[in-house]
Amino acid sequence: MSECIFCKILAKEIPTEVLYEDDLVMAFPDVSPQAPEHILIIPKKHIPSLADLSPEDEGVMGRIVSVANRLAQEKGFAQEGYRLVANCGKQAGQTVFHIHFHLLGGRDFGWPPG
Repeated sequence: MSECIFCKILAKEIPTEVLYEDDLVMAFPDVSPQAPEHILIIPKKHIPSLADLSPEDEGVMGRIVSVANRLAQEKGFAQEGYRLVANCGKQAGQTVFHIHFHLLGGRDFGWPPG
């Protein structure tokens, strides 16, 4: 997916600070943070949105949640709480069509989100 910014990050065409990487996922800081801690976690496989998941993608989705917890622990905000968010589709606020989860922490969050 040569047009996808996250695929370009995965291919090391766009530099970023890699906070976590394994064979399935990568995590890096959001360039426009919405909280003191704002990390993006993406699958290495290009999947446009949650609506495009197939049964074979269950493993990578579980890995993303596991990595989110690990990073929250390592960064020291797991005990206070964190939010893990994925937007699905344009109306929900998805702007990059490569599945990504926002791991947010370090402040109080209200409900419903803005």
